Amino acid sequence: MPPHLPIPRIPVIVGPTAGGKTALAVEVALEFERRGLGLGEVISADAFQVYRGMDIGTGKATANEQRGVTHHLRDILDPHEPDNPEPFTVARWLELAEYTIEEIRARGNVQIVVGGTHLYIKSFFEGMFEGLGADEALREELRGLKSQSLREELERVDPEAARRIHPNDQRRTIRAIEVFRLTGRPISEHQAQWDRASRVRQDAVLVGLDWPAETINPRINARVKAMIEAGFVEEVRGLLAAGRLGKQAREALGYKQLAAWIEAHGGAGGDEESLAEAVERVKIETRRYAKNQRTWLRRLRAIPGSVWLEPGNMELGEMVQVVVKQSLSA
Repeated sequence: MPPHLPIPRIPVIVGPTAGGKTALAVEVALEFERRGLGLGEVISADAFQVYRGMDIGTGKATANEQRGVTHHLRDILDPHEPDNPEPFTVARWLELAEYTIEEIRARGNVQIVVGGTHLYIKSFFEGMFEGLGADEALREELRGLKSQSLREELERVDPEAARRIHPNDQRRTIRAIEVFRLTGRPISEHQAQWDRASRVRQDAVLVGLDWPAETINPRINARVKAMIEAGFVEEVRGLLAAGRLGKQAREALGYKQLAAWIEAHGGAGGDEESLAEAVERVKIETRRYAKNQRTWLRRLRAIPGSVWLEPGNMELGEMVQVVVKQSLSA
């Protein structure tokens, strides 16, 4: 970037699933280039877009949708668990994101973070709650419990965490229970203490897309329908047949429900009626996930200087100008 031009802060675009985050990020990247500020490059903050072969269900932008804009932190791991014995964590994402930011900066280009995994975003701005180390014996004990038992314990010992953690998210459920059993304090209390002690980074600006439930839910239904038409079922079937859908990867929305449907019918899948039921479950779980995201987004509103847009009342081009203006403001 020429020395006389301002160095933009990093726009960090968040919002609910199916909310148009990636499309906005691509347009912002192109606008930076049009203004001579450098090429915009997108850094994905999504826990499942890191996996190769999980394309349709994670909503990865296609080559046409990327419009020549480089995307980072996608397709960096195989979802086959033996090749990834350690789970992909927020700490690992932060490490890779910071490294990528420095690489982009060294090229004189502009970084744009976009995502879906709001714990990544909160940690990006405020640092990470380290918590306690893992107690493998306790974790193994908890893994042996039924999901319903785990959920009931979480709701009893930490109702706040239960509101944030999706019922199907066994990994985070076990972690929350583990912290409580080891410390006698809910993980939400530990995280609240982290919130108070946090320092917000100054080289980035949070831009949130504010969608009401009555508007985003039809978009979610339409998106799931489009994914099925694009070959989502075939994608999941292929991953299963190749033995590539590991434990963490198969927890992704849609993959979990469709994998269960395929496996329940001997690997081939059932009839159209049972498929329709499986697809409906995907829609329901995605809407529930969006509700949990809204809880996270309310927390992210507390980040100083954050900007919130209403896509239902704004044109895409108008939102692009707001994002670029905010990234160029002191």
